[in-house]
Amino acid sequence: MSSELIIGRNGVREAIKNGEQIDKILVVQGLMDASIREILLLARQNKVVVVETSRYKLDEMCAGLGPNGKTANHQGIVALLPAFKYSEMDDIFELSAARGENPFIIILESIQDPQNMGAIIRSAEVLGAHGVIIGKRRSATLTSTVYKVSCGAAQYIPIVKVTNISTTIAELKLRGVWIVAADMEGQPLAATDLKGSIAIVIGGEGEGISRLVRENCDIAVRIEMGGQVSSLNAACAASVIMYEKRRQDLV
Repeated sequence: MSSELIIGRNGVREAIKNGEQIDKILVVQGLMDASIREILLLARQNKVVVVETSRYKLDEMCAGLGPNGKTANHQGIVALLPAFKYSEMDDIFELSAARGENPFIIILESIQDPQNMGAIIRSAEVLGAHGVIIGKRRSATLTSTVYKVSCGAAQYIPIVKVTNISTTIAELKLRGVWIVAADMEGQPLAATDLKGSIAIVIGGEGEGISRLVRENCDIAVRIEMGGQVSSLNAACAASVIMYEKRRQDLV
């Protein structure tokens, strides 16, 4: 299982028009002729992420994909599709209803390491979460690496990609979900009631949860440490909090 490339201007244009699930579009930096401007406008209208890169990078990505094993003619633009399809928000709630359980959701803000994302997805599935939400920007996507690290768990749990994490949190609140931020300044995890409908927000490596997202959460929790190292990485912290949620639900 690997990410799929759509190479060249006509292919990328049609993929956007047809509503393909596109992780991002890569375009050669500074390339702004009429055809490229048209595609980028279309991408913006459809809320597709566009990233500028070097021609060398696109040449490298398209190596061996052209006729007779040559580098494909990318025309300065490539679309990257996910290794497998994203779900919709309703899929998360349908799964929780089918199990007869309160919604249990993991929200990942700016998790950029595919290894971390894959590990979190694996823990989420094993520990009974009903879905994982990721943002479109500054986030790892559903690549073959994420799938491999998740040990296939990504097949069994809905993974939803959203344009804006804060807006999504507001929508979840309207659906009765309590939003919990993982934050070193929060209250002790073990002293926090995590029963009921819960979404746990895990921030990115190094920076943690952004100020705006933190302000939109209902409560923050911290993992009390017993060693010399002051923190856990995102995947480990997520697993600890998910386990505590699972433990409380089973009491």
